[in-house]
Amino acid sequence: MRSAAEVNEHIRALWMRAGGTLSAQERAEYELLVVEWAAAIRGDVVEAA
Repeated sequence: MRSAAEVNEHIRALWMRAGGTLSAQERAEYELLVVEWAAAIRGDVVEAA
């Protein structure tokens, strides 16, 4: 699993490429990245505990 920071970088890059407006395909990619980011955040919290 990628780290939350790594997934966040992919999210930022997607928004930069899209110029602030996502196409339907980019929106689908964004949604998958957000789910992956949330899982990574939860994983980071569990590791810290």
